[in-house]
Amino acid sequence: MTQLNQLAPQPLWQFFSQICSIPHPSKHEQALSDWIMQWAKSEGLSVQQDTIGNLIIKKPASAGMEHKKGVILQAHIDMVPQKNSDTEHDFAKDPIQAYVDGDWVTAKDTTLGSDNGIGMASCLAVLASKDIAHGPIEVLLTIDEEAGMTGAFGLEPGYFDGEILINTDSEEEGEVYMGCAGGVNVNVHFPIQTQPLAVAQSGYQISVSGLKGGHSGCDIHLGRGNANKIIARCLYELSQQAEFDLTLSQLQGGSLRNAIPREASAQFIISDTKQQALQQFFTQLTNQIKATLAHTEPNLTLSLTPVQVSHVIAQKEQHQLIAALQGCVNGVLRMSDEFAGVVETSSNLGVVKTTALGIDIQCLVRSMDDSSRHDVQNMLASVFTLAGAEVAFDGAYPGWAPKVDSDMRDLVREVYQTEFGSTPKIMMIHAGLECGLFKAVYPDWDMVSIGPTIKFPHSPDEKVHIGSVAKYWQLLVKVLEAIPTK
Repeated sequence: MTQLNQLAPQPLWQFFSQICSIPHPSKHEQALSDWIMQWAKSEGLSVQQDTIGNLIIKKPASAGMEHKKGVILQAHIDMVPQKNSDTEHDFAKDPIQAYVDGDWVTAKDTTLGSDNGIGMASCLAVLASKDIAHGPIEVLLTIDEEAGMTGAFGLEPGYFDGEILINTDSEEEGEVYMGCAGGVNVNVHFPIQTQPLAVAQSGYQISVSGLKGGHSGCDIHLGRGNANKIIARCLYELSQQAEFDLTLSQLQGGSLRNAIPREASAQFIISDTKQQALQQFFTQLTNQIKATLAHTEPNLTLSLTPVQVSHVIAQKEQHQLIAALQGCVNGVLRMSDEFAGVVETSSNLGVVKTTALGIDIQCLVRSMDDSSRHDVQNMLASVFTLAGAEVAFDGAYPGWAPKVDSDMRDLVREVYQTEFGSTPKIMMIHAGLECGLFKAVYPDWDMVSIGPTIKFPHSPDEKVHIGSVAKYWQLLVKVLEAIPTK
């Protein structure tokens, strides 16, 4: 079997293999940060960790290139930890089991971390190189990008001398990104008190599984099923049938606000005399939902299984909760008028969790337009507030507006045309990139974002195309060689 470190370009893949061997989910990046710092020091490079935890590594220009403009190569250290419910994997302790599958590299039953591990590996490979011609290089590796952009929010002025930033967090080879959506977290809390039953009763659990999930920015336009919305639909339909006398106990779904939820479940009890009718109704509902999602979610599974229920939610509160989840906007809300095929505004009902204090819900709203983002977050707040929930916003980050006269955009396009004989697409991306936050601190940076082709990030189906990594590396090296003089 082909090993990762046997792939070309070998230096990049060797670093990526090392990255996979060190656990680094969001908020658990220290072990990988420590390894990178030790490696950089062993190479004689200048390395420091800023007050928030970002790594900054500097490498002098190669001989004869001292007059070139300085370049900041940027990636984020953390990865999204996603696995199927039946997979045993501790992202804080276990290495990622990456392997070659034909033309792709993927991981065994978990996210791969090619987002943004390949970009990070390319930054380290440039630092390690002895034969790439480049001007002054500064590498910025940020922390906690996937869980809140903590590193980008905490970036301070005064650390960098470069004028150009190349972000390596894009996920489609042949596209050059010049802007991205902004976003905000919508945090909802239903202060629901459960009531213990005098005697545990026979109940049921509805489970949704087999969905593809994916990145709530890059994949939101693909029409994939959202497990939380499917559960909400099931509960709403059942609660509208008075004969069932449904009483909800708990519900769970999703684990990250920026991943389309793949699995969800809800427990409840019904009238003892209506169990057969429930089975028939659920079968009909399942067939309807599966028919709707037949093309995008062929592996969707909905199951109804008996469980013992020991506590329930008060009827009034459960009706408000179910109605709010059913009414919660989700998916693509508007396409861009300016950029064909690009989503302008979306919302992802990412997490629903029952706790001892109630029900917690988290949505992530994204938009290219700050006004639209504000409007959608208020839509969500209105629905949940009317249902008696407490709503708070946090983690808001700005979009990255394209620079009309970008010299780096023109340079990357020219180099791409020379190397590959075709013109790359100049694009906006609906996913959130850190560039908008960088712009607030370093407003004069000329920024572009490039990367290899990565499919299904933020899901266990994540994979990176091997050939596209080679093209991305070739483009990066040639762009560094072509950087203009100061």
